Amino acid sequence: MSVDDAARAHPGRRRFLRGCAGLAAGSLVPAIGTIAAGTRVRLRIQRLAWAGIRLQLPDATLFIDPLIDPNVWGDALPDRRVPVGGAPGARYVLVTHAHGDHFDAQAVADVLGNGGTLVHPAGTNPRPLPDATRAWSAAHWEPQLLGDFTATAVPAADGYGDPQVSWVVSAGGRRIFHGGDTLWHGHWWKIGRQYGPFDAAFLPVNGARFGFRKPVSGQPGVLTPEQAVAAATILGARVLVPIHYGVSGMAEYVEVDAPLDRLRAAADPHALAIRVLAPGEWMDWEA
Repeated sequence: MSVDDAARAHPGRRRFLRGCAGLAAGSLVPAIGTIAAGTRVRLRIQRLAWAGIRLQLPDATLFIDPLIDPNVWGDALPDRRVPVGGAPGARYVLVTHAHGDHFDAQAVADVLGNGGTLVHPAGTNPRPLPDATRAWSAAHWEPQLLGDFTATAVPAADGYGDPQVSWVVSAGGRRIFHGGDTLWHGHWWKIGRQYGPFDAAFLPVNGARFGFRKPVSGQPGVLTPEQAVAAATILGARVLVPIHYGVSGMAEYVEVDAPLDRLRAAADPHALAIRVLAPGEWMDWEA
């Protein structure tokens, strides 16, 4: 029996059946970004200060760990604080964890003060937030549908044992990985099998050792350059973009020497592309 025959036999079901027919037809429509003669929506990515990045589509903007507050790190971090206000279209913020250098309330207010969405790891409660902000937590492996972005929180390990995630984000025909300030852990293979390969992996590289908590471990609380290369290789990343480096002059937070030189040396045997972006610079995709 066709949809029209069923509707005539049961008039009360007409709207329901025609709605089902519409859904079925809609499922055959190509995904956004591939409709017009094989073209796709262009995703642009801008590096911000420290670990922050901005993902830009024509009508939507997503930030991960934006940082603009000059009081965070002070003179120890020379990175230019890139403005984040006035983002076009729908606005979203993802944070990897609630430490002040990754959840900057001032940056969140600039992005979401007039409305938008913040998603944070389960087990955290970043505050304060603008009154107009929608906020919720994300569990591991559960996709978050954020307009034209799909973001999934995946396991990460924090140097202090606090809740933290990394983010897998898909948009505009691209898939990227953002590592926050994770250290080495055993989930890389599972993430790579589930979501790889990645067009780009934004990974911390400074291998910092902390002296804030006693007794001091003397062990890196963040990926070293060599570990970042290993992680990017397992993830199947086409490009590794270093983030989370550049702090100096602090007795209780000490980076490895020359992290970018060590990163390039470690990547060379793997034929892994390294793309260093200055704060404010946009990423160019290879053809």
